[in-house]
Amino acid sequence: MTQQNRQWRLRARPDAVAKESDFELHSEPMPVPEDGQFLARTRLLSFEPAMRGWMEDRPNYIPPVGLGDVMRGIAVSEVVESRVEGYAPGDLVTGMTGWQEFSVGGAGTRRLDPGTDPKAILSVLGLTGMTAYFGLLEVGAAKEGDTVVVSGAAGATGSVVGQIARVKGCRVVGIAGGPEKCRWLTEEARFDAAIDYKNEDIGERLSALCPEGIDVFFDNVGGAALDAALARIARGARVVICGAVERYSMSELPPGPANYINLMIQRARMEGFVVLDHAARFGEATAALEGWVKSGDLVWQVDIQKGFENVPKTLLRLYTGANQGKQLLEV
Repeated sequence: MTQQNRQWRLRARPDAVAKESDFELHSEPMPVPEDGQFLARTRLLSFEPAMRGWMEDRPNYIPPVGLGDVMRGIAVSEVVESRVEGYAPGDLVTGMTGWQEFSVGGAGTRRLDPGTDPKAILSVLGLTGMTAYFGLLEVGAAKEGDTVVVSGAAGATGSVVGQIARVKGCRVVGIAGGPEKCRWLTEEARFDAAIDYKNEDIGERLSALCPEGIDVFFDNVGGAALDAALARIARGARVVICGAVERYSMSELPPGPANYINLMIQRARMEGFVVLDHAARFGEATAALEGWVKSGDLVWQVDIQKGFENVPKTLLRLYTGANQGKQLLEV
């Protein structure tokens, strides 16, 4: 009997908060590699807040996932059969394979070096780390002595952003939800301070912790956190728009930030970016991140769920704040 390939496909476009019912489990015969291809079994799936945007039928930096299509997603997979030179059974590869148990790939697919931690490739040494590195240092132009504030600071990207800022000699304040996340930020990631948005007033705490204003605000959330930060930016501040997790739970686009006029008053700028635009320099970022991890200057954490049947549930953890660190799933 032909082995089946289970897939999670997009069934419906979400209205406000994504739901498990927006996806459906589908089975089809396992793909057969042709000459120049290999067959791989998915081992580890990565989850990004941006996936919510990929599900919407509206302009984005990449086309939306089509209804009935396999949900888009990055994975680390193990080669089980190869008909292409340079890939052998047992090799680990990574790429945009989607939410399915088996996939085919070909020459050019990234093969992991032996001994590489696949969890790191999907987090601190992958697109997560690249996003933090270029967002803070290129778009945010963070420099020694700056006060840097990060929203979504206990998440995969935010936690790396804050630590790079610390390494570069900045004073770092993180905004996160709950005392445990804030404790991790100050005790493990060595942020200078953390604001618990669930139990503290963001604006009041920012005023107390950043009396001379915010030089760089790295935003992963949007909404109230962004507006509070805009009210407290310093002269020449840089506001980096990386994500907007708060918007992903809204059926209608929220009104713009009330305090945007401070961008003019303080001669500041607010800029969004897509990390793929910096792909030509990924090697530079990887070398820097690997060095900081090896020296102990950069710590990272992953939240690992298990079981292919739990893939949709795992995605939804990102939008409730249930995860701490990079959200992954072992298939």
